[in-house]
Amino acid sequence: MAPNPLQGARFVLAAHRISQLPADDGAEVAFAGRSNAGKSSALNALTGHHGLARTSKTPGRTQQMVAFALPPLAQGEGAPPLEVRLIDLPGYGYAKVPEPLREHWKQEIDAYLHRRRSLRGVVLIVDIRHPLKEFDRMMLAFCQDTGLPCHVLLTKADKLSRNQAMQALAAMRRQFEAEGLLATAQVFSSAEGTGVEAAREAVVELLRRERG
Repeated sequence: MAPNPLQGARFVLAAHRISQLPADDGAEVAFAGRSNAGKSSALNALTGHHGLARTSKTPGRTQQMVAFALPPLAQGEGAPPLEVRLIDLPGYGYAKVPEPLREHWKQEIDAYLHRRRSLRGVVLIVDIRHPLKEFDRMMLAFCQDTGLPCHVLLTKADKLSRNQAMQALAAMRRQFEAEGLLATAQVFSSAEGTGVEAAREAVVELLRRERG
């Protein structure tokens, strides 16, 4: 088994506004998803740190932007290691989040995606059993508008048969193509480890990407 390139992640801070995030240098990848799509479980599986992101029976506990530092990423010969982070964006779409807070996060996420220079891409967490919801479409549109690559993890694949999961993935890719979206997608299950290594590689590839 290949060594985990995302091992060694550690909590840095939780921010209510983008101005409170770590300095805007190095490279970071943001994780976004509806509150019950399995984002915390995905982050824990990818980093191999099962207590990193809080998982809860009550969806929607992540109501701040949470920054996790990763060990510096080695670059080409003679180049200094790259400072890298993962940013866990607030879970969105949970019914008990008050409307003013929901609006605040809509504005902050919009500002974050448009202004954050160290942001290299977005990993969007989508429950494989459901079609894209309004928030998912909003995130895909944000990424398209800002030229950010978006990699979709179709989570909870263990709830479907392998054949059903492959059909859902093919349908999602057809949808991206039909709508002209530059997103990529893969099947993922944090419970069974399906797609975890491929997702880690995708995150590292995003972190290494030059910002346009």
